[in-house]
Formats: sequence, C-alpha cells, structure tokens
Amino acid sequence: MLVVEDDVTIAESIAARLRAEGFSVDLAHDGPSGVETDAERDPDLVVLDVMLPGFDGLEVCRRIQARRPVPVLMLTARSDETDMLIGLGVGADDYLTKPFSMRVLSARVHALLRRVERSARTDVSEAGTKIVLGDLEIDVDQRRVTRAGTPAQLTPIEFDLLVHFAKRPRAVQPRERLLSEVWDWDVAGTGSGTRAVDSHIKALRRKLGADLIRTVHGVGYALEVGS
Repeated sequence: MLVVEDDVTIAESIAARLRAEGFSVDLAHDGPSGVETDAERDPDLVVLDVMLPGFDGLEVCRRIQARRPVPVLMLTARSDETDMLIGLGVGADDYLTKPFSMRVLSARVHALLRRVERSARTDVSEAGTKIVLGDLEIDVDQRRVTRAGTPAQLTPIEFDLLVHFAKRPRAVQPRERLLSEVWDWDVAGTGSGTRAVDSHIKALRRKLGADLIRTVHGVGYALEVGS
C-alpha cells in the first residue's frame, strides 16, 4: 500500500490501521514523492489525499495511472461534487470525505482489492468476449469501448460498471446493488456511497452520451441502448 497524505498524523494513523491488518505500507507527504514512491514500489493500492504540496492529488493520480492501472482511494476535505467528478475522471476508483473513520477506510480498501481480484478473474474467464448493444461495443478482453465507432477512454471502475449494465440491458439496477456487485462493498449504504455511484454514472454519460443510462428516480439506473 502507498499512503500519500501531507498531514503526518493522519498518514501515520492510516498506515497503522493498514499495517495492523497485515499490509505493508509506504508513506509520502507531497505530490512529487508520491509519484516517485509509486514508481519505486508498485503498490497494490494507493490512498491519496487531494490537497498536497508540490502538486495536488489529482495530478498524482493522472501520473500514476498513466504509468499503470492501480486502484486509488482519494481523500478530500471537501464534499463538492465537481471535485469528486474530477477525481473520478482522472482514474480514482473511490473517495472518502474527511473526517472519516478508520473502520470505513479499511472497508473501502478491502472492497477495492476484492473488486480488482474479481475483475482479473473475469478478464480471464471472458477472454475474447465482445458485447454489442446497438452502437455500443465492449471488448471485454482488451477492455476497450466504442460507441458509434468512437472510442471512449474509461477508468477501470467505469469499465466494470458499464459491463455490469451491458450484461443486463434495460434492467433497473438499484444503487445498493451496484455498490454490492461492482464496488464489492459488504454493506451497501447511502450517503457518500450512493453519491459515488451517481458520480460514475455522470462520467459514463459524459463520455458515451447522455442517453446511454436512464435514471429511475428513487431506485437506480438502467442501460438504454438497443440490443
């Protein structure tokens, strides 16, 4: 694990919790050292604060994701949705708004790791699979997506979310089910969890078209492309 957080007290607290659970943890306290440590250590997951000296966590996320895909849990002191969308757009998989409990952080970390493991198993079992729904084409093996012939650059969690919808076209997917089956959360809740779902849906609409996913008010979402 790599924890990139400029507040030493918070960083040490996170590291202590993760080490108590058996993880090896490296620490960095600014943007440049975060990128450097990631390149040196190749962590399985990065816990990344948004506000960092040197350059911010968004730039750290861009740089480490450009080198290789790695799950990123972003920490932010602000709950502004624009910040969340930007973070998710540069490759973050999930986020927590400060203050947060170490129990919740631990649960999110384990959920991200389970999702990565499940995604790897799915990639092997579905090698060569292509899903075609109307003008939407998903190459599961190569993790490529095009709509009307135009490629879309999706983050890993966006891709997994889209595949989940594509396997169940037009079926309404409640937010809690998405949290459980895509994010692999043990306990699906409300608040920041469902907001994470909403933010990723907005990102998919922005990249693939506003008509792609229909909102079912009070319930969840459904994929609307033809079969």
